[in-house]
Amino acid sequence: VQLQASGGGLVQAGASLRLSCSASGRNVSRYSMGWFRQTPGKDREIVAAINRSGGSTHYSNSARGRFTIVKDNTKNALYLQMDNLKPEDTAIYVCAADLSSVVVLRGYSYWGQGTLVTVSS
Repeated sequence: VQLQASGGGLVQAGASLRLSCSASGRNVSRYSMGWFRQTPGKDREIVAAINRSGGSTHYSNSARGRFTIVKDNTKNALYLQMDNLKPEDTAIYVCAADLSSVVVLRGYSYWGQGTLVTVSS
């Protein structure tokens, strides 16, 4: 499967963005998927993850209550709805997929290219 993230941009604190991760080659219904973010000088961190069926999710402490991860099999895509954005959310966001059936927090097999989110104060 090939993954491509999009939807990033420059927004002010408190705004919302929806990131998209378009898949090709295979349908996302086969995969558990996740969103990670990377900032200079920091380790890549998981933001949110969803299992293969879409029935189970995981959020980082910073994302919980503000972000929502959704997998749409008909559109063959993964989404991350981000509300009430904060300057500390500034990062490159990357989507990933794995053939596991459960929520995956690390060790993903497939990675897409990222999209930059910048939140100004």
